[in-house]
Amino acid sequence: MTGTEASGRARGEHRWAAFLVRRAARGALSLVLVAVGAFAMIRLVPGDPVRAALGADAPPALVAARRHQLGLDRPLLVQFGHYVGDALHGDLGTSLVTGEPVAELVTTRLPATLCLAGLAFAAVVTAAVPLGLLAAVRTRDGRRPRAELVFTTTASALAGVPDFVLAAGLTSALAIGLPWFPVAGGTGPAAYVLPVTALALAPAAMLTRIVRVEALKVLSQDYLRTARAKRLPARVLYLRHALPNMLTASLAVAGNLLPALVAGTALVEKVFAWPGLGSAIAQSVVAQDYPVVQATVLVLGTAVLTANLLVDLALAVLDPRSTLRES
Repeated sequence: MTGTEASGRARGEHRWAAFLVRRAARGALSLVLVAVGAFAMIRLVPGDPVRAALGADAPPALVAARRHQLGLDRPLLVQFGHYVGDALHGDLGTSLVTGEPVAELVTTRLPATLCLAGLAFAAVVTAAVPLGLLAAVRTRDGRRPRAELVFTTTASALAGVPDFVLAAGLTSALAIGLPWFPVAGGTGPAAYVLPVTALALAPAAMLTRIVRVEALKVLSQDYLRTARAKRLPARVLYLRHALPNMLTASLAVAGNLLPALVAGTALVEKVFAWPGLGSAIAQSVVAQDYPVVQATVLVLGTAVLTANLLVDLALAVLDPRSTLRES
């Protein structure tokens, strides 16, 4: 290996190391913000969680003793310190309502939520990338303005439909009206169709529009015009030359959709009685079950941050120049 090659390899390794350090620092800061948000969010809900758990007729002395036992009568900073310290040791607390260790609830329900969100994310990317590229190919250079109008209108309308509205509509149409799919539950492949569709449809429509815009930019480049002039087959022209150059920006946008996708599981799981953490959050917020809300938000936030890190790594592999960016 020559001196120049060794120097270039060393610079490449340094850039990768700097990239990983930046992403790790960003992830750690984001995780701290998630922990603070989970702690503060539930405490902004009016009411007394201990009174809610023990019942309206519980004696004041019992309520006070229970609050002291749980440490809820201590200053907020002290409570936050115990919350973070216990979480770092794997202790997520005990449910105020059921008395069940929260770690057991997370272990039981987390796989169902991750599976649902993962399938929805895969469906978003799998549908949006080819549809966006196809729309760009069909409408490039101002061609087919009516098709462009139909595409833009349809995508905008679908992107604006809330998850829970879509979930309720799919349930009424395809589970009750036409009993093609199960109404509720998470058993069997057919049970995934409606909740995954409810989660994925709006983000897929949004991403499809963005993919089309990115694809139009790529298709207007000189090297694509030259490739078309050479009459290369469409498969080579669009899949080998256009797709790789638009995929980086598309994946970056898809990664930014992950938090909203995971957040949407709360309502979708509630509609379909899905046995995941999303429905547990919805129930726990109403019951003011502090430990469950804090733990589920923290765990789901960590899952989203991990997925975003994997997306960043994939983007860095696809486009090594991204490792040079400080942002």
